[in-house]
Formats: sequence, C-alpha cells, structure tokens
Amino acid sequence: MAVVGAGMSGLIAARELCRQGIDVLVLESADRPGGRMMAETSSLGSRLDLGGQWVGHGHHRFTALAAELGAEMFPMHTPKVPEVVDGSGRIATVGPTMLAVSAVLLAWEARARRGAPGKWASQTVDEWLRRVPGRKARRLLEVLVSVSVTADLDRYSMHAFVEAVRYQGGLTAMLSTNGGAQESLIVEGAGTLTERLAADLGTRVLTGHRVTSIHHDGSGATLHTASGAVRADKVIVSVPPPMSARISYDPPLPASRTALEKNTYMGSVYKAIAVYERPFWRERNGHAEFLLLDRPGGAVFDTTSPDGPGHLCVLVAGTEARELDRLGAAGRSQALLRRLVPRLGPEVLTPVSWHEKSWHLDEHVGGGYAALAIPGTTDGYLPMPSQPVGALHWAGTETASEHAGYIEGAIESGERAAREVIKSLAHTAR
Repeated sequence: MAVVGAGMSGLIAARELCRQGIDVLVLESADRPGGRMMAETSSLGSRLDLGGQWVGHGHHRFTALAAELGAEMFPMHTPKVPEVVDGSGRIATVGPTMLAVSAVLLAWEARARRGAPGKWASQTVDEWLRRVPGRKARRLLEVLVSVSVTADLDRYSMHAFVEAVRYQGGLTAMLSTNGGAQESLIVEGAGTLTERLAADLGTRVLTGHRVTSIHHDGSGATLHTASGAVRADKVIVSVPPPMSARISYDPPLPASRTALEKNTYMGSVYKAIAVYERPFWRERNGHAEFLLLDRPGGAVFDTTSPDGPGHLCVLVAGTEARELDRLGAAGRSQALLRRLVPRLGPEVLTPVSWHEKSWHLDEHVGGGYAALAIPGTTDGYLPMPSQPVGALHWAGTETASEHAGYIEGAIESGERAAREVIKSLAHTAR
C-alpha cells in the first residue's frame, strides 16, 4: 500500500492503515513531512506555524488529534472586530465605507443561501467589485476576499466565491475568530502534529521521493520515483489536483479527473511571523488584529500563546503576495510592519526574529490555502470529487465532505480514504 504525499491527509491515512495491520509506504517529494503545515522554533524557544494553524469552531477531529498527540490548544486573543488600517489612519466602524461594505457582505450572504446565478461563473470577483461605489469600500472587499481564499481576483469567479461561502456556512464562519474558522491555536504549533505523526510512522515515510508516474492495472499500481519503483496493491494520492497533475498516469485518468486537474490552480499566499520579547501591543492598543488596505494588503493577527513571547502573524494573498517576492526578507518585514507603527508604536519595527514563507514558491506544495477553480468551470468547487479509479484513491483537504480547505478537512479525508482502501482490500481477499 502506498500513499503519495506526507501532508496531514496522507499521514492520517497511513496511520489508519497501519493500525489495521496493512503495510504502507508514504512517498513525499519534499525533504520534510507536513505538506501545507510547517512549524518552526523561534530564537526565544516558542513554536510558530508558517503553514496551516487555526483550529476552527466545530473542528472536532483536529481538536481530538491535538489532545491525542499531547498538544495544548488556546483561544485567539482577538477584538470583536479587526481594525481597518488605511495608510496612517483607520476606517471608522461606523461611516459610509463600512456601510457600503456591510451592504455588499449581506448581499453575498443572501445570494449564498439562494445559490449564485449561472452568469457569475464567467464573471471574476475583480470585475464584480468594480461596480462597488467608493474606492476604500472596494479595496476593503478586495483584501477580505483575497485573504479568505488566496485567489487572484481576476482568476476567480464570483460563482466560485459565493458557492464557497455557501459551503463553508457563511462569511461569518469563514472570516471570524471567535466562533469561526480562526478560533483557536496550538501552543506547540499545528505543524508539530504532522511531525509527530511522521515520527510515529518512522521509516514508512520516505521524504525526497517525488512520484513522477503511476502505472495502474487490475492488480495494483507501480509508482516510479527518481530513487526507483514501488509496487503497491492500492494507492492513495493525497496531494491537491494541480499537483497530482504533475504525475503521469498509465493508463490515463478518466476525463472528469483530468478536467479537475486541468481546471484548478493553487492559491498564492505569503505568511510571516514577527516574534517579540512580549506582546507589548496589548498594553498599548489592547489587541493587534488588523486589515491592511495599502499595498500589499493583508491581515494581521495576534497569535501569542499563553505566557509566551509575542507573535504577530501577517498574511498577504493573491497577486500582492507575489509582489513581495521582489523584495528581500528585510524589505518585506519593513514594508509590512511600518504600517503598524501608528497603531502599535515604533517597537513593532524591531522584532527579535522574523519568520516567513511564500507558499506559491514552494515547488512541492504549489501554493495555498487550497486548490481553486478557474473561471468558467465548476470542476474545482468544494468538496472536490474523490471517486476511486481502480487501484487509485484520492485524499486531500479539498475532498472532505465538511470543512474542506481546512486542516479539519485534511484529517477527515485521510480517514475516509483509508476506510475505502481497507474495505476494498477486504472485499478482494474474499
């Protein structure tokens, strides 16, 4: 039995198979396990996540896994609503800009409940937002959508966005901290969970083994890597469709699966964590949760763990994430932190350390948070199909029946794919 990809879904699938006494080998192209999850240790000894990290409301599988692996969860330190920073000033919570934004958000929520009109499948979010009156209102909506889905707004349809809102249970669930998708964090870092899962699997996880082709037939499959071939009765491909498209399949996959791989792309996202001796902003401002409207636009969160050094998390997505690639690390940190000086003071410019990751530059992952549909198609809508193709089974957060696109969804998909394989092997044995 072989699993392609050592992200959360692949590791969970492998663990479930091992628990049933099934020999399994996990083949990972990168030199580390974790996929879209990645933890580091700061110079002050704190753990931080440069990949997926949040435990959302109702993410019971994620919560149970953290407890099982000895990790401690804590709630986000967050205000009722984030501050919107525009240059050296801020957007008032009551005023024409926020009224216009609120009206659009309510309209999107209502449309999500009814379903998006078909004509929106070919209309991009960028095109739709041009109709919104007021430069600041348009800009705030751009940043909100970009950070929530990491899409290029001129390559993401309004139909796909509204359907994503409907699938995730509304914008409040997608964007909120308390009671939403960003409710809690893990002291040791969410990425530590994948490290511990991989450690438990031991030599069953082979990093630096990129699968280049899979020959599948009625008796199983042969996976080819630069280090040689692996024969398996069953295969679980746990990487997202745009990345599984890099694998050559013989015989070719069905047209529906090929279309899914062709018509999706990975989002672009840059993430940074600034580490300070203490969360000094709580003394000055009470919180550090912001939406930044100046380019590059993004979001800032206080991800400090209890009794830990201060952690400021910065997210920039879409085309503006790629614009940061032109700068060095020092240039990126100053470009992002200097806009917080009016709110938090000059101390924000001198973190003890700066940790960053441009996920769209990671050749093994391709981007994040998840795969997205190109305009004019519905192949990449959540949840994405996972119908087995002979000996091939499909996992990955995009295929989860609930909370697709989140770590919770990755866990669910790994469990589901393992059950499929176990059932299939039992049927074959009879």
